[in-house]
Amino acid sequence: MVEAQISWIDHERFVGNINGHAIVIDSDRQSNTAAGPMDLVLVGLCACTATDVVSILRKKREPFTGVHVHAEAERAKEPPTVYTCIKLIYTISGKVAHKAVEDAVRLSEGKYCSVSAMLKSTARITTEIRLVEDAS
Repeated sequence: MVEAQISWIDHERFVGNINGHAIVIDSDRQSNTAAGPMDLVLVGLCACTATDVVSILRKKREPFTGVHVHAEAERAKEPPTVYTCIKLIYTISGKVAHKAVEDAVRLSEGKYCSVSAMLKSTARITTEIRLVEDAS
């Protein structure tokens, strides 16, 4: 079972606790003293898909040396201001096969990433893959 809780600190700041791990959240985007709730959703998407890609590339024995996922997102103009469009840019370092990375990204998006599965109900998610060979 996953457990989460939140306690108000001041203004629009809270301290959250997820299974014993604390995080500060600031819902006021003007003061912006910590990540906001929707920011955390986007980071969760990046972490979820990156985990899948790493796992799949390991299983394929691809010699990657780095995985970086960058998200660019747009939100609805009216409440609820859900994500409507998300672009995920995958930068994979190492001498990896482009097809292996494409397969990993496709499997993450279509089968494994729980966060992606939830966000697809409101957001169009697109992907871009960039391969960077390590300098020898």
